Amino acid sequence: MTLDELGRHTSWDGVRAVVIGIGVSGFAAADTLTHLGARVTVLAETATDAQREKAHLLEILGATVRIGPGETSRLPEGVDVLVTSPGVPPTAPLLVEAARRGVPVWGEVELAWRLRDPEHPGAWLCVTGTNGKTTTVQMLDAILKAAGLSSVACGNVGLPIVEAVMDPAPYAVYAVELSSFQLHYTSTMSAHAAAVLNVAEDHLDWYVGPDGMADYAADKGRIFERVQLACVYNVADPVTEQLVRDADVVEGAQAVGFTLGTPAPGMVGLVEDVLADRAFVEEREHAAAELCTLADLASPAPHFVANALAAAALARSVGVPPEAVRDGLRSFTPDGHRIAEVAEVAGVRYVDDSKATNPHAAASSLQAYDRVVWVAGGLAKGATFDDLVARVRDRLRGVVLLGRDRAVIAEALARHAPDVPVIEVDGGDTSVMDRVVGAAAELAQPGDTVLLAPGCASMDMFANYGARGDAFAESVRRFGGR
Repeated sequence: MTLDELGRHTSWDGVRAVVIGIGVSGFAAADTLTHLGARVTVLAETATDAQREKAHLLEILGATVRIGPGETSRLPEGVDVLVTSPGVPPTAPLLVEAARRGVPVWGEVELAWRLRDPEHPGAWLCVTGTNGKTTTVQMLDAILKAAGLSSVACGNVGLPIVEAVMDPAPYAVYAVELSSFQLHYTSTMSAHAAAVLNVAEDHLDWYVGPDGMADYAADKGRIFERVQLACVYNVADPVTEQLVRDADVVEGAQAVGFTLGTPAPGMVGLVEDVLADRAFVEEREHAAAELCTLADLASPAPHFVANALAAAALARSVGVPPEAVRDGLRSFTPDGHRIAEVAEVAGVRYVDDSKATNPHAAASSLQAYDRVVWVAGGLAKGATFDDLVARVRDRLRGVVLLGRDRAVIAEALARHAPDVPVIEVDGGDTSVMDRVVGAAAELAQPGDTVLLAPGCASMDMFANYGARGDAFAESVRRFGGR
């Protein structure tokens, strides 16, 4: 039996599988393959204490686990399939060796697609984009549940997709968040509907070289390949529409744009303060379905509304009624560190959007406010800030910069917004955010918003974006208490 013939109800006995990584997706893949009867070897350079406990569990189940420097540099002999964790670039020695030997390389998503229950496969509604993926998938899951469907948010958010697919009680719908890394290693997936929210500069430390941005966009576009019902794209982002045009979809699949303007036939968008559907209605040339109003949403920020429209389009593609869209969006509250108001002090609002970890996300956040003291900086990951600064400079009361790559932002501000006051806060000690908040308060005036939208990753100073947001919020509260 060939690899393509194997599934959840066949024996994988004798299949030799190597899994790279012992993180969330790596463990899920290794655990599932072991359960199916494959001979599994897990390779990892490092592991946390929790991951070592998982490694021990895999060994009890019969897998071989090798953790240590250099373990992912050599591909064992006689391997039938290599399952890689999403963060491993194709230039990694193990993947280069696999390509040279002709060994198939799958991601965990590819494995999950092949392991669907043929009798209850469920509908896959998939979301990717530089920003907004998690929020959109969570909105979608809330809508599906409001419609009474058994659904699960999975993939790059929540449950690993292979665990969701292997659940003994099958789901009717899978709301799947997919990163470009995951899509890079996915080759047979045929989603019922898929959305690309936006494509902007990001992960250029992974997509290196002169064609890096094009390669990144192409990986995002893989989500549209073989789509069965609807390809959802962002009318304001021509790259997303071109990805739809380039995709090889199932005959009859429709292209559905979402827009913050008035929707044309075949789109979803805004009619004054109403989210309206002109794609999944009869007589769509002359009719629209009211989905909800802006007042039903947790935030009127433009990027939040755009995410809601994309989620609604995906849900409508599988027949969810407008009332369930409204009820799901009304019930939805975004995760922390996403345009979360912390406090108002002396007439100034302090907002934590620490999840804005690249320039595109920061620009979206900044455009939701009229007058801003912007708190930014961290690890830029190869990104530039000239376009962002040029777009938002008229909104900036001032800027406070921190983190390793703050000079990259400072230089862009000097080029495109030389009159905007900039304060740089150096150091990585525990008091740094207190000093950041204090500096922002000096620049702000009543009616302004102090906005933490760093445009950068956090790991130069904080464990993750959540820890950075928590530090900001705690400093704001201390400042307000004084």
